Amino acid sequence: MASAMTVKIHTPKQTTTMEIPVKTLSSDFMNSGGSNGRIGFISLGCPKNLVDSERILTQLRTEGYDVVPSYENADLVIVNTCGFIDSAVTESLDTIGEALAENGKVIVTGCLGVKEDEIRQVHPNVLAVTGPHAYESVVEQVHQFLPKPLHNPFLHLVPDHGIKLTPRHFAYLKISEGCNHRCTFCIIPSMRGDLVSRPVGEVLNEAKRLKAAGVNELLVISQDTSAYGVDVKYKIDFWDGMPVKTHMQQLCEKLGELGIWVRLHYVYPYPHVDDLIPLMAQGKILPYLDIPFQHANKRILRLMKRPGSADRTIERIKKWREMCPDLVIRSTFIVGFPGETEEEFEELLQFLEDAQLDRVGCFKYSPVAGATANQLPNPIDESVKEDRLQRFMQVQSVISAQRLQARIGNEYYVMVDEVTSEGAVARSFGEAPEIDGVIHINNEHDLVPGTRLWVEIIHADEHDLWAVPSEEQD
Repeated sequence: MASAMTVKIHTPKQTTTMEIPVKTLSSDFMNSGGSNGRIGFISLGCPKNLVDSERILTQLRTEGYDVVPSYENADLVIVNTCGFIDSAVTESLDTIGEALAENGKVIVTGCLGVKEDEIRQVHPNVLAVTGPHAYESVVEQVHQFLPKPLHNPFLHLVPDHGIKLTPRHFAYLKISEGCNHRCTFCIIPSMRGDLVSRPVGEVLNEAKRLKAAGVNELLVISQDTSAYGVDVKYKIDFWDGMPVKTHMQQLCEKLGELGIWVRLHYVYPYPHVDDLIPLMAQGKILPYLDIPFQHANKRILRLMKRPGSADRTIERIKKWREMCPDLVIRSTFIVGFPGETEEEFEELLQFLEDAQLDRVGCFKYSPVAGATANQLPNPIDESVKEDRLQRFMQVQSVISAQRLQARIGNEYYVMVDEVTSEGAVARSFGEAPEIDGVIHINNEHDLVPGTRLWVEIIHADEHDLWAVPSEEQD
């Protein structure tokens, strides 16, 4: 019996505000019965890595390669790695080892690929290694070890929106690569480089193709979404014959004209973020902001090389909610950063009380190899980190439960993600896929994924909501 191959999306809570569980490669684009070169593919890491995987798979399928779901049926296996923190490195090395043991022919790409010596020290028999977003190099390596198959593009068609690893009704839209920040706890710039924005016309064309393919929700992602266009000085591009600036606000305005949900992730709180809130209030993009604040104390933020302060952030959140009362804010924080005092941690807890954020993730500081924060004095004992994590989550769980309770009795327009034996599982504008809670619509089995309908919230806990279909559907 062939060993199953899955697309493992390993996203530690420490490194991102988005988590994606293990997914099996979609049968929509797999072909395990063909005679073409057969590729196995495993994708680890954040949604930005997932988009890289989709691009590689799209090119390989375009060239006539088959993508298969098991090691034994594959002629070659590609592992797209994550290498941001120690647990991600371990996951990647273990996955490479599994692929070698089960198949023997493995190409490695992704963030951990920048540490080729480290990979080959553990796994000297990998065929080739490249770093992140090295699409052309990966495809060339496949050509080297598994020659291009005979291919008739008229018989082996790839959809014009490419290969997607997400469900049909939502997709990630990556607008840039890299990051210009040098946060002391982060090594992403050393892996993915400085900010490189995609041409705005190219981004909008992809969004249009995705909509035509049945996508109802676009999740806009990058390392720093707010910085879109900074590297090209917000230059003018053209889309549908009209000039458009390579700028976050104009991009969102144009995306808002597509008539589908648009959700923003990885948003740094730059001043121009204020200009996006009216677009949310007008219903052009979803009233949802994913902003990794990381801390509240000024000194700790300076040590992190992060912008902001608690007082200014609270003022801005209050202003945003005045402009858009429905706004949902998700964030992540670090506790136990080197030198963090008890008083500074207490200030963070007070910030949670004052900010009343809807969705919050937290992790203990982890000394990632290569991060400059590792050199800071006064590291925090592991037991203290754990205690602070538990206290942090206890405070936030009460806040989250209260904010969800306040939604009981209200009606929301939701999108169905799946249907289980208990009924439909859906989300509103307030829940991003895979990382936030969900809305359960029990005993509704006739709905299909991607369906949108109005529901009334009847129950809530700390994470999820329960609803029934509204009597009137408009």
